[in-house]
Amino acid sequence: MTDSEKLVQLMTLSGETDAVMLTVFLQQAAAAIINRAYPFGTGEESVPEKYDELQVKLAHYYFLRQGAEGEIVHLENGISRHWEDGDAPATLLRAVTPMGGVL
Repeated sequence: MTDSEKLVQLMTLSGETDAVMLTVFLQQAAAAIINRAYPFGTGEESVPEKYDELQVKLAHYYFLRQGAEGEIVHLENGISRHWEDGDAPATLLRAVTPMGGVL
């Protein structure tokens, strides 16, 4: 999937039309996936094709979290919100298999 296809898919999911903002979320999602997939990487890696859908899901997660980025617990009128630890949710990143190498 190309970057423009990912952007269109994210625009459809989010209902947002600001391509610049959504591109930033896609870049953040790519960085999280690359850091998980290549923990000992060189920095030259790109998101493997099999994680394209995950990148869009993760970017959508970032979009939805705007304004409440560091929220741990939020209780209001019987509604409770909790965020997972860290920047990217572990439940999504579990799908990424880290690559290792011989030292």
